Amino acid sequence: MRLDDFDYPLPPDLIALRPVRPRPAARLLVAGPETIADSTVARLGDWLRPGDLLVFNDTRVIPARLAGVRRRASGAESRIEATLIAATEDGGWRALARPGRRLAVGDRIDFGPLTAEVTAKDDAEVLLAFDRRGADFERALDAVGEMPLPPYIARRRAADARDRDDYQTVFAARPGAVAAPTASLHFDAGLLADLAARGVGQARLTLHVGAGTFLPVKVEDIASHRMHAEWGEIGPRAVEAINATIAQGGRVVPVGTTALRLIETAATAAGRIAPWSGETDIFIRPGHAFRIADGLMTNFHLPKSTLLMLVSALMGIERMREVYAHAVAHRYRFFSYGDASLLFPRDPDRVSARR
Repeated sequence: MRLDDFDYPLPPDLIALRPVRPRPAARLLVAGPETIADSTVARLGDWLRPGDLLVFNDTRVIPARLAGVRRRASGAESRIEATLIAATEDGGWRALARPGRRLAVGDRIDFGPLTAEVTAKDDAEVLLAFDRRGADFERALDAVGEMPLPPYIARRRAADARDRDDYQTVFAARPGAVAAPTASLHFDAGLLADLAARGVGQARLTLHVGAGTFLPVKVEDIASHRMHAEWGEIGPRAVEAINATIAQGGRVVPVGTTALRLIETAATAAGRIAPWSGETDIFIRPGHAFRIADGLMTNFHLPKSTLLMLVSALMGIERMREVYAHAVAHRYRFFSYGDASLLFPRDPDRVSARR
């Protein structure tokens, strides 16, 4: 398949720069194999059944964008911006630096209360060793870092205090992401309680979303694309909930593409999953045989993106073209701070035939 197969026209004014408030007030496009309905996230429970299971990503976004000053022994100084990408096993951080050409191994960068040394460099990507670790590092980072808004927002406005709340899920627990699991941004405590009262189950896993989620696909033949790796973990409690849901005939519906990618990574067979921890670079594109997910709640994705390829794998390319054409025509809000969709690739009255 070619990259152009996943393109679509999008008016720029449909790109959301702020989320709606309250969170569940966002619109929800519900698509089955033949039907499309317009709803709201607040009414999500109307589209689910008792015994269904929502799977959430509980990663916590860190304020990963830093502004600092590079200092050399010669006394030379220059301003540097760095966006943290991922922690390394030895306590360092991979980061994208701008302008990266000014940096050399051994340079020191002062980010207010944080100081880092450049210990390795590969073009614009650097490895930083900070002078603090653990809780001390997290407190300092929280004091000086900014939320790493997606490029299509950051180009049009700077991050501010509102984004500290808006770009974080209400159940964020495990720090490490540099991008939010945006489908989960639509949930608040009231909606979670309403779903539980309706008999809809909830499970949590962790996938630390990396900056690579925003990188463009640069190859025409999508089979040649290589995904960035992200660290994730799905524990025994979530595994038990998923396997029990499947055994009892309920539907497993991940909230967000990150949750879907992790449960498909951890699947051991069609309809079975086991605890898993590590890095995944799974690339879900048309032709993928889904082993766990029966549906997906997700936002609307960028043209020519791997996430649009993922939802096309679930629903079919032509069906997703129809869904996105409906969303544009009805002026849904797009991307990270935009509205949501609820996608079911099969008749909602049937559980997947693979079981």
